[in-house]
Amino acid sequence: MNDTSMSTHYPKAVLFDLLTALLDSWTLWNASAGSPDKGRTWRAAYLKLTYACGAYVDYETLVRQAASDVGLPPGAADALRRNWRDLKPWSGAQAALERLRPHCRLAVVTNCSVALGREAASLVPVQWDVVVTAEEAGCYKPNARPYLLALEKLGVAAKDAAFVAGSSYDMLGTAPIGLRTYWHNRIGLAPVEGSAAPDIESPTLEALPAWASRFHA
Repeated sequence: MNDTSMSTHYPKAVLFDLLTALLDSWTLWNASAGSPDKGRTWRAAYLKLTYACGAYVDYETLVRQAASDVGLPPGAADALRRNWRDLKPWSGAQAALERLRPHCRLAVVTNCSVALGREAASLVPVQWDVVVTAEEAGCYKPNARPYLLALEKLGVAAKDAAFVAGSSYDMLGTAPIGLRTYWHNRIGLAPVEGSAAPDIESPTLEALPAWASRFHA
């Protein structure tokens, strides 16, 4: 793809949350914890740690700490790491990416280590222009730095890019920098307090290509 192939109505780039917006990581966390209830409780504890830690702390350390905090054995975190490559794209993810690819540059901004981020990104069958991890940025989303680093690497201004979130935590970071957001709310999460409303919220990615095609209309 080159610049001449891009529609003037599309954003120049679409950035994605990886582990919630594109990949079904909920199933892996639940299986590693032993049940959906335990998995969600563990995931919630992990999210509180990542969004409160400031400077980057090793992803797997936070995963283990969260497991301990909610009473799960160390084997839960071991299972999550061991089965990382079992992550699967949500239905509709590949189709949406294939429709965007001729028009936009595509990037990932993900809250994990460089190694795990690259491994997870490789499970989505698309050629990524940029993959940015929390480790590389030095902090976790919703700090603005991971989003801004991806935009810098792409050479695209926030006003000319879109973000696809998997939870409303991302809107705490995207709204202040002017990065318009599509919330792929697959499992019906409630918005977190203080998060801005997205441009569009949907339980699937089906509406994403059409929304992107009207981005600058």
